[in-house]
Amino acid sequence: MSIKWIKPLFLVAGIYDLVLGFASIVAAPQIFRLAGVTPPNHWGYVYFPALLVVLFGIMFLRIAADPVRRLELIHYGMGLKAAYCGVVFWFDIIGNVPSLWIPFAWADLGFFVLFFLAWRSLTRKA
Repeated sequence: MSIKWIKPLFLVAGIYDLVLGFASIVAAPQIFRLAGVTPPNHWGYVYFPALLVVLFGIMFLRIAADPVRRLELIHYGMGLKAAYCGVVFWFDIIGNVPSLWIPFAWADLGFFVLFFLAWRSLTRKA
């Protein structure tokens, strides 16, 4: 199986996370208001995870630059995506999550599956 698709995958993932992270930093109050979501009692609860998402976005861009040399970082990306969609889907099942977060959980589930396939393809190549 060709691995040419892996670089664009992580480029897209990096841009996706950078955009989401920076949008959360720049416009969190407006996003919460437009979505009808009650904001937390302190914006630090939003800005800290947003900065972590920015850092993961940078990591995904590093993976995209050289997936073979950055193979071990893919696990961290899979962990991020599994953690986010796991939390959101769990709280969706018990009926306690704003709908704002659900599309991002589906996107992260897709990224998780693709990251796993990328990791498997790269380990088979090595």
